[in-house]
Amino acid sequence: MESKQIRQPIVCVLGHVDHGKTTLLDQIRGTSYAKNEAGGITQRIGATDIDSLRIEKIAKDILRGGRLKIPGLLFIDTPGHVAFSNMRSRGGALADIAILVIDINDGIMPQTTESINILKNLKTPFVVAANKIDAIDLFTEVKSKTFSEFIKLQRPEFIENLDRKVYDLVNQLYQSGFSADRYDRITDFSRTLAIVPISAKYGYGIPDLLMTVAGLSQRFLESKIAAKSSDGLGTVMEVRRETSVGTILDAVLYQGKLKVGDQIAVNTLEGPALTKVKSMQVNKGRKASSLVERERVSAAIGVRVVISDKLDVLSGSPLIVVKKDPKKAFDEIRKESRVNINLSQNGILVKADALGSLEAICYELNQNGIPVRQTGIGNIARRDVMDVSTIQKAEERVIIGFNVDILPEAKEAGMTADIGIITGNVIYSIVQQTQEWIRRKHHEYEEMKKSSYPVPARIAIMEDHVFRIAKPVIAGVKVLSGRIKVGDTLIKSDGRYGGTIKSIRDNEMSVKFAEGGSEVSVAIDGVTMNRQIHPGETLYVDMTEDAVKQIRDLNLDAESIKTLEEIIKIKRKENIFWGTKA
Repeated sequence: MESKQIRQPIVCVLGHVDHGKTTLLDQIRGTSYAKNEAGGITQRIGATDIDSLRIEKIAKDILRGGRLKIPGLLFIDTPGHVAFSNMRSRGGALADIAILVIDINDGIMPQTTESINILKNLKTPFVVAANKIDAIDLFTEVKSKTFSEFIKLQRPEFIENLDRKVYDLVNQLYQSGFSADRYDRITDFSRTLAIVPISAKYGYGIPDLLMTVAGLSQRFLESKIAAKSSDGLGTVMEVRRETSVGTILDAVLYQGKLKVGDQIAVNTLEGPALTKVKSMQVNKGRKASSLVERERVSAAIGVRVVISDKLDVLSGSPLIVVKKDPKKAFDEIRKESRVNINLSQNGILVKADALGSLEAICYELNQNGIPVRQTGIGNIARRDVMDVSTIQKAEERVIIGFNVDILPEAKEAGMTADIGIITGNVIYSIVQQTQEWIRRKHHEYEEMKKSSYPVPARIAIMEDHVFRIAKPVIAGVKVLSGRIKVGDTLIKSDGRYGGTIKSIRDNEMSVKFAEGGSEVSVAIDGVTMNRQIHPGETLYVDMTEDAVKQIRDLNLDAESIKTLEEIIKIKRKENIFWGTKA
């Protein structure tokens, strides 16, 4: 391997929120991003180059004078799996290897599962950092940072607690399809997933984690990290626009070289386009603001590129240096930008900020049995609302917006349309909200089917709440039992016609139904107060014999059953066999 020139492996850190991703990176970089970021959650997307000298310094007690063969590790600073799924190269994962951070006390959580699914889908090798061992009962603070020395100085009860938690994690990972074990107990790393117990807070186990990642990279990723002298290839992670500067691309250059003045091909909302590198910056300091200008850079490196044109560049799309004809680069971009999503004839609409995140959320939706009919990149627009509002099935009238905004005209249109607009930046939360929407709409549909038959109901006209006596009668009523709805025909206790419910109002809101126990205002057509009906009188919802036969099969409450029997009794005054079971 020494005879080959190799680049630093690209490492991505993933995991559930609050499991310690940023704090882990802080320990490695010697920075304090976590303390400065809002809510302790990573807001910045970029890449930090940790050279081999720093890794050797951190892991000196493990290396014992030895040297690394790799030039270092390029850590992608991500807010989780979202940016990871955006970073693709030629159809695969941009990251060469990943660190999956799991709170050893919480175990696998929803975002952990999402991260595992993405790692599986992109076939990316990874190591588990079992974080927060300092939160295990009977933990003792020590000076040594290596796990091997740390564990020697712990009480037997702590070691027993740690072993039990590691064993629990091994079992959870087995359920996810992985054979795993603590890293220092593994003989074949090609078959067994390594779990490295760490404390990102105190730094315990960080040397072991770095050496595990570096060792696996040197042993198994030789061909992938071999340096190539080809033209520059990268992936755009984030796009920002600043009035005074222009369009800024945060990118990872994973192959070749890039310099100021280079012509590059990128993907935009309108398709592939050419632009030029106006200036470049890299982060070489220990602070998020430590950016330095560079004229040229070589892979692998995180680089901030200012381009010469105002283009709507898509996150998660390729960046390719173009020397001559751009056709090959444009074809590559089109090929890379094809989304790998299983679409259905029926289903919901999904919008996302980037190709990778679109694929990631659609994958999770499909895994949870939610079909996707249509997808798109960019903010939710009025046209999206109009398209979805025409769908016949209520549970499919849903728009999901992942890491995107709702445009004002779309928000306004959505308020008048019976559709669900669900937005956010956490996949499992969006999936849960979508499932709840579908369940609710399905329940409403089932209730609507039931409502095609009148429900046994009884109302009393409130004596002091008659507001109009005719055309139509408007009065306050108390629903004594069952449920009334707009369109119900009413009968009196002697079987005579008592009017038809034209509308129902609950306070200032117009409603279609009113349940037993509620007091509402109703408009009753076809009768006049104090002639056909009277204040204080009890009225019943009229029912056909066919409706009674259907209603008998429903799970009615005791009051509704009693009301049904009263209605049958009224009807039998004219026909003694009315409502008899067949």
